[in-house]
Amino acid sequence: MEESNVILKVENISKQYRLGTLGTGTISHDLNRWWHQIRGKEDPYLKIGETNDRSTKGTSEYVWALKDISFEVKKGEIIGIIGKNGAGKSTLLKILSRVTGPTTGSIKTKGRIASLLEVGTGFHPEMTGRENVYLNGAILGMTQKEINAKIDEIIAFSGCERYIDTPTKRYSSGMTVRLAFAVAAFLEPDILVVDEVLAVGDAEFQKKAIGKMQDISNSEGRTVLFVSHDMTAIRSLCPTTIMLKNGSVYKIGSTDEVIDEYLKISVSEHDENLKKSKFIKEISLETNTINILDKLSVELKFRDRFEEKINYCFIGVENMDQKRIFSIGTHLDKEFSGDFKPNDKLICTIDNVNLIQGSYKAMVAIGTNIPRANLEVIHDAFSFKVINNDVFENGMSLNRQQGEIIYKSKWLINE
Repeated sequence: MEESNVILKVENISKQYRLGTLGTGTISHDLNRWWHQIRGKEDPYLKIGETNDRSTKGTSEYVWALKDISFEVKKGEIIGIIGKNGAGKSTLLKILSRVTGPTTGSIKTKGRIASLLEVGTGFHPEMTGRENVYLNGAILGMTQKEINAKIDEIIAFSGCERYIDTPTKRYSSGMTVRLAFAVAAFLEPDILVVDEVLAVGDAEFQKKAIGKMQDISNSEGRTVLFVSHDMTAIRSLCPTTIMLKNGSVYKIGSTDEVIDEYLKISVSEHDENLKKSKFIKEISLETNTINILDKLSVELKFRDRFEEKINYCFIGVENMDQKRIFSIGTHLDKEFSGDFKPNDKLICTIDNVNLIQGSYKAMVAIGTNIPRANLEVIHDAFSFKVINNDVFENGMSLNRQQGEIIYKSKWLINE
């Protein structure tokens, strides 16, 4: 670690597992591995193994959960880690936290690492909340005097003061996460590692936790590694993000760029949803790139054959953080009526989308209007991009801090 401000250096970390068994599974494999080890040879089973793609059936019983992961983290940085389920995020954090060791590669760190990998990490259910605070502090290498100085802040932040002397086995999952996060954050680790556990807490606690992570990074110069599927939380907290895919680093860079890439891949990988549709064979847009004040035109082509009676279509437009922006449907058009028949074309037009620049996607639901019921829902049915070409002719660039939807307006004074 040549650079003095680099606090964590990960070099070619890989982790291999054998599916379905513990160890190598046979005495001959264990002996073979041992014989290579005492002779200073490479593990023979590292030469085999497949990429960690959970969605496909493989031919090898060995799989690389992580493969050649390398990156550096400087002191005071907040790094986001994103990726699909099974991409290797939790495995990486377990290796960084020394819960498990890497198969190959090395990790160099400076200072203490505190981890919050799952609900109740390091908590003993028979011990009270207060006793668990001291236990976790001792595990982190804190003295009793240091813990005594922080105990009141920890309890106050967790919001569990009434139950602090109750065994944690009687805590709800949300209470356990509150106390565990407070311990990890307030006992002053040099590196704080947080997995998806904050999703268990309520909205108020998530906001407090993100604020606390920002504080310990900005004011105290401590480092945070934060894994989440909540893209809004990643954007608000992390200037830099690492994207993992199938156990490897796919992209490292500014958070906005990495998240956009991640969500583009997510949409493209869900194109199969339309192929499985019973009613819709094709969805097309007049153009996939529009200006803020342009119209959006969507055409749905129905399949050649279906027997169900359908007369209702609903479109929900979402931003790339999976937040619903607006919804439209045939039931909201008082002039629309009629049933959809095989080979029909249904065209929906929005005169002005009024969306801030960025990428968007939409889900489509098909069903009956009375009684209203969905017969089919197609997620990630189509996507489009809104660009800002100075449509308001004021030279200003509009961004998400000004909201998701923007309207052209006229202002008068003294009239």
